[in-house]
Amino acid sequence: MSKQIQAGIALLIIISGVIWSFSGTRPQVDLSKEVPAGQFSTARAFEHVEALAQEPHYVGSAAHSKARNYIVDELEQLGLLIEMQEGFSLNREGTLVRAQNILARIQGTGDGPALLLMSHYDSAMHSSPGASDAASGVATILEGIRAYRTSGKVPENDIILLFTDAEELGLNGADLFTEEHPWAKEVGLALNFESRGSGGNSFMLLETNSGNQALINHFSEAGVQFPVTNSLAYSVYKMLPNDTDLTVLREQGNINGFNFAFIDDHFDYHTATDVPGNLDLRTLAHQGSYLMPLLNYSASVPLDNFSSEEDVLFFNLPGFNFIKYPYSWIMPMVILSFTLLLGVIIYGLLKRRLEIKSMVKGFLPLLLSLFLVGILGYFLWELVLWFYPQYKEMEHGFTYNGYWYIGAVIFLALAVCFYVYHKFRKPQNSRQLLVAPLILWWVISVLAAVYLKGAAYFIIPVLFGIIQLLIMIFDPKWKLPILAFLSLPVIFILMPFIVSFPVALGLGMLVLTAVLVNLLFVLLWPVFGAFRNNQLFGFLSFLVFMVLFVIAHFKSDFNEDRPRPNSLVYLADKDKGVATWNTYEEILDDYTAPYFENALEAQLKHWFGSKNGSNFSKTAVAPQIMLPEPYVSVQKAVIEPEGEDVYNIKIAPNRDINRIELFADKGIDFNYFKANAKEAGDLRPGSSDLHVHKNRWWDNILTYYAVSKDTLRLELSVEEGIHPEITLLEASYDLHENPQLQVPARADDMIPRPFVLNDAIVVKRTFKLE
Repeated sequence: MSKQIQAGIALLIIISGVIWSFSGTRPQVDLSKEVPAGQFSTARAFEHVEALAQEPHYVGSAAHSKARNYIVDELEQLGLLIEMQEGFSLNREGTLVRAQNILARIQGTGDGPALLLMSHYDSAMHSSPGASDAASGVATILEGIRAYRTSGKVPENDIILLFTDAEELGLNGADLFTEEHPWAKEVGLALNFESRGSGGNSFMLLETNSGNQALINHFSEAGVQFPVTNSLAYSVYKMLPNDTDLTVLREQGNINGFNFAFIDDHFDYHTATDVPGNLDLRTLAHQGSYLMPLLNYSASVPLDNFSSEEDVLFFNLPGFNFIKYPYSWIMPMVILSFTLLLGVIIYGLLKRRLEIKSMVKGFLPLLLSLFLVGILGYFLWELVLWFYPQYKEMEHGFTYNGYWYIGAVIFLALAVCFYVYHKFRKPQNSRQLLVAPLILWWVISVLAAVYLKGAAYFIIPVLFGIIQLLIMIFDPKWKLPILAFLSLPVIFILMPFIVSFPVALGLGMLVLTAVLVNLLFVLLWPVFGAFRNNQLFGFLSFLVFMVLFVIAHFKSDFNEDRPRPNSLVYLADKDKGVATWNTYEEILDDYTAPYFENALEAQLKHWFGSKNGSNFSKTAVAPQIMLPEPYVSVQKAVIEPEGEDVYNIKIAPNRDINRIELFADKGIDFNYFKANAKEAGDLRPGSSDLHVHKNRWWDNILTYYAVSKDTLRLELSVEEGIHPEITLLEASYDLHENPQLQVPARADDMIPRPFVLNDAIVVKRTFKLE
């Protein structure tokens, strides 16, 4: 076999591996194909998505009741007895809401712990139809249970269906279920279906208070056909502030379980573009491919022994399905890899196939390329933001053309790597240049073994790289296809992170994409080093980078397919007798500009919390309109404990509102604080003594999501002689409906900015406790 043919085959193996790492991870979908009634049908599930996500159905909206009634009707058609759980929930961050959970139960033949299937049915405030988040989860469960019951199977374990409310507000429905419903104590395992985008692979992320071995064994034994998961992703997930309903069940009820969530097309998350037409049907099918095997298996095996002493590493490899091994193997594998690497290097030195000087020089292209791709990856995005300041209006940090930028950075990093390694390449020194990357990868694996054990499976590419080095020392004639095949594990392991990190964490993480491409390239060097002209590959990579960058440019503008997010808030300050327009935009558009012709830099503190810390950027004088103030009654208790002042406060809105916020200086702690007879728990029990009312870290006292004109009742006490001034803001999402303001509708190429208070009329007033 000629070297040119070998090189072609090797390159084809690598390209196929890259493609397979994405295309082979989800089931295919053919909506025209008839699916038997006893099997999960993506088409039937999608009908539920279309029915639920016709319009925003956030707590307090008319569509919220419609969504709830739809789910109840569907469950009743399946012959299930429905139970509604309604009550107030006050979470640890001080969010109060009256949640309405939907529950049903399928009786099993045994008496062991039950299986819980869960998703939330409310959409995000204030403009998202919620097709992906989380009508897709509700639809997955409705269709899965229909298929299960149609198949005639009788479970051994009870199956509880829970459709939580107010997840988007503060996981309040899950809190209500865990704290107050008797079924919560009977749950042995929970499956939760979620979303942070509208497409792509659905990741499995587990939740447990103990070791994960029993859960991972259970998942593996269920026979999921398309698992996408790894222990590093879960380690990263635990470090991010992205809790789900299942987190509440784990923390407050010690319930183990699995999350299934997808993140691609993150720009749709919580926006008006989260509509059924933007939901990837392969992703919906992927959710179903998790549910059905886990439902069938979990319904028939004991669910009472998921507390493990030991953790395991786990990851999926296309073609090899699901791989796992215990943490106890980490250090032995690190030692084994070091021994093998040292042994192969010594063998190569003895055979005069390796030279110490050449191996040391191999660190030069490695470190130089790593430095250059890191610098370019970081400053490229800074440069992009300078040229395209409109990207800063995207709260997600991920733009509509974000995938083009990811592709561009990948090929820019490849161009750098090819050029750098071409400069250091000499005849027969490819094996010498592989030693330094193997040592770096081994060091990364050691650091992971000590500081981030979930990533310790990165030792796998090191072991395969050592085999590559050994083959290069032997130098058989047919080595290139074998070297390419041995490169597949590192491709399968790294490629998902190369793309998913900037999607999940924002395009500011493109630097991480560039670095990961470099780490991948250096382990592919045994193949690339055999090509005659790496400089040509570098040029072609740079050319692709330029093409992708140009395409991104032509997709940088906002239009109907890529609508611009913007914001407008009317605020009436009843204390000062003034009204203002407010916006979060740095760059005004046709919708906001008319209101800010004489704009000032916003001085008002941004009271309404934002996930991304966004504040009002501009303010301008607005006309005053007739807006009734909320009724506030403050009564001091006649009989009080010594050294305390006790107050009973009633706040009654005089208009239809959606939200009330209360604030007081964070230096004032309350001895106790009840809102509608509920008390908040400690922020992080066992790890922090912070409490939203008793040991405060911010000015916010309470966020209350009201339904219509629900009254808020507070009981609180403070140290005697302290008279806190409380700021009250009440907001309604009816800016466009108010006839006095006559705010026109947005153009078709605009949507409300997500994650912030928007399209709202706010009334602000203060009162003092005295």
